[in-house]
Amino acid sequence: MNELEVSRQIEQMVKFIRQEAEEKANEIRVSAEEEFNLEKLQLVEQEKAKIRREYERREGQVDVKKKIEYSKQLNEMRLKVLAAKEAAIQDILVEATEKMRSVCKQPPQYKQLLENLLVQAMTKLKEPTAVVKVRQVDLLLVKEVLEPARTSYTKVTGNPAVSLTLDQASFLPPPPTPGSELASCNGGISLSSADGRIVCNNTLDDRLRISYASTLPETRTALFGDA
Repeated sequence: MNELEVSRQIEQMVKFIRQEAEEKANEIRVSAEEEFNLEKLQLVEQEKAKIRREYERREGQVDVKKKIEYSKQLNEMRLKVLAAKEAAIQDILVEATEKMRSVCKQPPQYKQLLENLLVQAMTKLKEPTAVVKVRQVDLLLVKEVLEPARTSYTKVTGNPAVSLTLDQASFLPPPPTPGSELASCNGGISLSSADGRIVCNNTLDDRLRISYASTLPETRTALFGDA
């Protein structure tokens, strides 16, 4: 083999090797690009998923805040409604108290009321002897109704008249004074057994409290309906 043939053969080998190298390089480049694109796609999807989760988290927080705010406003409204209802009922109680006090300023009517309260208390107490306690300002008026009350009791119950003792040393609290926080009484009587163990408070204040408690459901229904 001459030198020319050797050179040609070497050149062919070089071309073959270069072609093999280029093909291998292309394969590596294509594979690298595919891996890069695949990894890039995975990263993009991961970021998308991360963004979606963050959006859902924030959307959830906004929804929770809206629900909390709505619940807060609803509770505030309910409290305002309850306060308004309670204020309306208290207005009625104040009005009833004023009317009750006006009775004490009318001696004939108040005198008859004291007699009726005494009869009622004796009927409830069911004791042969009893002690009557009143406000000091009502002392003289009550003295006048003791006997009529005993007579009425006998007529109503058919029982012997109760022996009544008027307590002239210890009294019920005085009438209320505007601006004063001291204990007060709007009138009426308190009747106790001779030994003081049984007490029937039949003051106007007690009667109003009992009436208020017993009629409160009906009052609410009359004012606000069944809701």
